[in-house]
Amino acid sequence: MRPPPAPEEAAALLRGPRVLLRRWRDSDRAALAAIHADPLAMQHFPGLMSAADSNALAARLEAHFAHHGFGPWALEIPGLVEFAGFVGLLKVAFDAHFTPAVEIGWRLAPAWWGQGYATEAAQCALAYGFTLLDLPQIVSFTVPANLRSLAVMQRLGMHSDPREDFLHPRLPPDHPLRLHRLYRLTRQQWLARQDGSGRPGQAGG
Repeated sequence: MRPPPAPEEAAALLRGPRVLLRRWRDSDRAALAAIHADPLAMQHFPGLMSAADSNALAARLEAHFAHHGFGPWALEIPGLVEFAGFVGLLKVAFDAHFTPAVEIGWRLAPAWWGQGYATEAAQCALAYGFTLLDLPQIVSFTVPANLRSLAVMQRLGMHSDPREDFLHPRLPPDHPLRLHRLYRLTRQQWLARQDGSGRPGQAGG
């Protein structure tokens, strides 16, 4: 992996045909807290989050940008909503058989599910990771019951092997959500999917 990009590069906007990935604003925090207080949005997570915990998470995501030069971007759908959730890249912060690794993840308000926004935004993030960051591989993971996220991973061209399912080390041994399914995508696999007409997502100012 090459060194983190310069601050001006890391702050670049990522654009898809319908989506904009950008750095966080203080005004995003209320909308993020609403997602974290929504039982539907959080059904595959250990529990709901208070506004204080949600704000603390937003601060950690911004700190990830400051420390690594990349992170989960705020997802804006221009003309429709200024903050629909977040999509982006994150260093895996626990030890597992596939770490060290960078994961791609997303968390959207349910109002924006099922319309392809997560997939489109994730394609932009993958392009950033494999071109500007030169990552050799990007992973993603969730519980087996999270069929929507698993479908996004599959649409992105990611691959899983049941033998790589793992028990999340940050959940108690008897927790019903402890089993996670791992998906991987290598840079070579991603490049092979490009059709020559331009990589999905353009980094721009």
